[in-house]
Amino acid sequence: MAEKRQAPLARDAMAYVLAGGRGSRLMELTDRRAKPAVYFGGMSRIIDFALSNAINSGIRRIGVATQYKAHSLIRHMNRAWNFMRPERNESFDILPASQRISEMMWYEGTADAVYQNIDIIQSYAPKYMVILAGDHIYKMDYELMLQQHVNSGADVTVGCLVVPRAEATGFGVMAADKKGTITAFVEKPSDPPGIPGDPDHALASMGIYVFETAFLFEQLRRDAETPGSRRDFGGDIIPYIVKHGKAVAHRFTDSCIRAADQIEEYWRDVGTLDAYFDANLDLTDTVPKLNMYDRDWPIWTDQIIAAPAKFVHDEDGRRGHAISSLISQDCIVSGAVAKRSLLFTGVKMGSFSSVDEAVVLPHCNIGRGARLSRVIIDSGVRIPEELVVGEDPVLDAQRFRRSDNGVCLITRAMIEQLKG
Repeated sequence: MAEKRQAPLARDAMAYVLAGGRGSRLMELTDRRAKPAVYFGGMSRIIDFALSNAINSGIRRIGVATQYKAHSLIRHMNRAWNFMRPERNESFDILPASQRISEMMWYEGTADAVYQNIDIIQSYAPKYMVILAGDHIYKMDYELMLQQHVNSGADVTVGCLVVPRAEATGFGVMAADKKGTITAFVEKPSDPPGIPGDPDHALASMGIYVFETAFLFEQLRRDAETPGSRRDFGGDIIPYIVKHGKAVAHRFTDSCIRAADQIEEYWRDVGTLDAYFDANLDLTDTVPKLNMYDRDWPIWTDQIIAAPAKFVHDEDGRRGHAISSLISQDCIVSGAVAKRSLLFTGVKMGSFSSVDEAVVLPHCNIGRGARLSRVIIDSGVRIPEELVVGEDPVLDAQRFRRSDNGVCLITRAMIEQLKG
């Protein structure tokens, strides 16, 4: 008699994505949208990575908590993620801060964003909850993390990765014993503790947590009644369980989806202009560490109906072409050149213009003769003819938002000021 195959744990899980963050370090790029709604990789939004990981892992119940300037995020999810079907026991809930607990309360923290929607979660009766951040770029199989959680008997399993200790100040940092049990957890320490035997690195939280649902609800209710709590997973819930229960670390290397066996795991927090710029340009490498062409683990997003990209003119000095670049649908490169750049949907480049190391968001128009290097251009910007950016740091800083690494963010308001 054949051995009965165990059903995937993901079938009994719900993914809950925390997507309310402002992302203020992205400066004007998040003036009109939440960080998870920021465009990435030519066709996607940042939130598509967490959502795609959930779908690809076999999770068919998903909730997304939104708060800060959520309109473009909600619009994207309505367009791109409306394929879940209740008759197949699938669900996709968008959960804005709607003052369900009290007419005076918005989401006060990450834990509160779950607590205020306990009744909605209960209606689906998931056995496990996978809590996710909606603002990181990575590929990961959550089923493997669920399996570790059950096999270890943990109260909470925390996704973690090794980072340079000097960079760990923005993370929750943990210490774990040889069995993976977390013995200490501190949120965003000024002096992060190193890993024993590897003092230059720290074990950092990815903001991914697995709980049994009943236990999570107990902790959320306890925390809601605790005076002085910040209602935060990293600041309150996880440290309490480390002290009073069993918290286990799950290494990202154990469940990451690699571009190839010999390529290192890829996870990026694209929370600054430089990090966002670098992560986008990573995709232009001949063999990128993040594989966007993987049909076995695709990144789902809004499939826009648009014409193919087009390159026109073929004469010396006026030849439409692209080198080491990603060119999306509905782009027209007319007698222009793109080098190591990403042109998102609907970008138009006029004759004799050029971009070199550029992240050009949807529906931008680059005027004739413009010459741009190391730039991020926000959506809908019309670059004037003959504009030069990336060659005079002093002038660039006067006109645009220039990062520590010399990347210029260009927005519509900045271009309007130039015209004024």
